[in-house]
Amino acid sequence: MALSDAFIEAKSDIKRFSTPHPRRVEPEKGMKAKSSSRKDSSEKKSVNLRSLSHSGPIRDLSTQKVKERGKSKIDKKSSKSVDYRGSKVSSAGVLEECLIDVSKLSYGDRFAHGKYSQIYHGEYEGKAVALKIITAPEDSDDIFLGARLEKEFIVEATLLSRLSHPNVVKFVGVNTGNCIITEYVPRGSLRSYLHKLEQKSLPLEQLIDFGLDIAKGMEYIHSREIVHQDLKPENVLIDNDFHLKIADFGIACEEEYCDVLGDNIGTYRWMAPEVLKRIPHGRKCDVYSFGLLLWEMVAGALPYEEMKFAEQIAYAVIYKVNHSASPPYFMIVILHRSD
Repeated sequence: MALSDAFIEAKSDIKRFSTPHPRRVEPEKGMKAKSSSRKDSSEKKSVNLRSLSHSGPIRDLSTQKVKERGKSKIDKKSSKSVDYRGSKVSSAGVLEECLIDVSKLSYGDRFAHGKYSQIYHGEYEGKAVALKIITAPEDSDDIFLGARLEKEFIVEATLLSRLSHPNVVKFVGVNTGNCIITEYVPRGSLRSYLHKLEQKSLPLEQLIDFGLDIAKGMEYIHSREIVHQDLKPENVLIDNDFHLKIADFGIACEEEYCDVLGDNIGTYRWMAPEVLKRIPHGRKCDVYSFGLLLWEMVAGALPYEEMKFAEQIAYAVIYKVNHSASPPYFMIVILHRSD
């Protein structure tokens, strides 16, 4: 990708640069609001989501009754090898191994969402879980979007199934062709936590603890030859003991194939220049994002917060323009001593 192309893409996709303040997601119409406590979430309900059949092969749960079925079945059409970012994955082989018993699954209110996903409270075998439902917008004219989302779903489920670490969100399983179930991490995202600090830096002891948790999780992920590619506060979760867990592997890749770039390349504020320029890259792009994440926890501000236009941020990332905000003086001294 030429440098000018990077700026054109930046201008056309401003959402990748923005990080809106966290907001409460109200229950959808037709869904009875209820507490996320275990007592309430134990009520069995039928999943009722709109069909995605118009946008490609990815399927939804709209015709399935959770309490009427046992093991889900993977569509025979999905029994093929998926070549996505170089990762050849047999969807039937991977998904069949990860299928959960839906008769033991219940779900509650939606509590978060992404560009192509809705996330719900749930319970599986008596334990709190999060259900990530991959969805495509009904007004999308992209005929390839459904196929792309299906491939991303398969890759994310495959990579998550290979990971088991205290600082990585625990994978539970999958249901049908568009639902990933993971453990529920109760204290929300690091983004929400930092927002509550109102632009104050973390206390030094907590900064060290948080930084170590993220580093341990990422070290393990890299040891499995996986590159996350979208490390940012929104994708780091906090459990009840204030330990951090890396989450959302929607655009992760096997390191061997990370130079085979997909359509979705992450969030520009935390993106390494080589990724933004779409040139071959590896785990070092996660190290870059980790550095920016640490900087944000220290400085109490978003990277490039003073820049309001996508082209500005793209220029700053590629040409390594310094941030206007600075960490506290004592942190600058420590950083210089570590050189």
